[in-house]
Amino acid sequence: MVAKLSVNLNAIAQLRNRRDLPWPNVRHFGRIALEAGAHGLTVHPRPDQRHIRFSDLPVLRALIDDEFPQAEFNIEGYPSDFFIGLCLETEPEQVTLVPDDPAQATSDHGWKFAAHRDLLKKSVDKLRKKNIRVSMFADGDATDAELEDARASGADRIELYTGPYGACFDDPDREAALAKQLGDTARRARERGLGVNAGHDLTVANLPPLVAAIPDLAEVSIGHGLTADALEYGMAESVRRFRHACGEPV
Repeated sequence: MVAKLSVNLNAIAQLRNRRDLPWPNVRHFGRIALEAGAHGLTVHPRPDQRHIRFSDLPVLRALIDDEFPQAEFNIEGYPSDFFIGLCLETEPEQVTLVPDDPAQATSDHGWKFAAHRDLLKKSVDKLRKKNIRVSMFADGDATDAELEDARASGADRIELYTGPYGACFDDPDREAALAKQLGDTARRARERGLGVNAGHDLTVANLPPLVAAIPDLAEVSIGHGLTADALEYGMAESVRRFRHACGEPV
């Protein structure tokens, strides 16, 4: 099984938003990524629209529908009524629910599933009525009880938060230990019928050990590292590099 690559466009949008100008164009870079073989596109429309804007959603939905019907659209966010409404209107193939406070710079932890059981169950029920696959952010060391609660909520998948793993770029022993931990959590999630995605601070260098630790990894969502890579190699070549790091013949 080869992990599929979803390109997160948040960093592209954040660069665009530094000026009141239409470039870099989010749709354009989404097209380049998909032409280079990315499986899909990911966005996280935060309430303050500091990177992806609400107006970007129908544009990217149309890009996939009109030009890349085999690709998937993944929308991440905290399940407020407004966010769920955006998702129901846009109808992405997948919604990833994250426990972000609006003031957070980026997602940095998984759900405490038991404490948010009602909110998550209600959100899943609404999304599944539109045949939208639901993934939920989970810590890399999630307990059996937390994974049981994720499954009970109706989630199809979890997305393992790999921030601590990505932070070990200068500590190979710690990186290896966390890869093993993530692999164990993924195995226990799969035993409960949950698919496993992963994301946060993944790079061409640290993806292969992660993929080896999680041989049934379904999808990785990558934005910051891939965008940084694109400054050196260009977007299309960076997508190919990350696909190769996922284990895909390129």
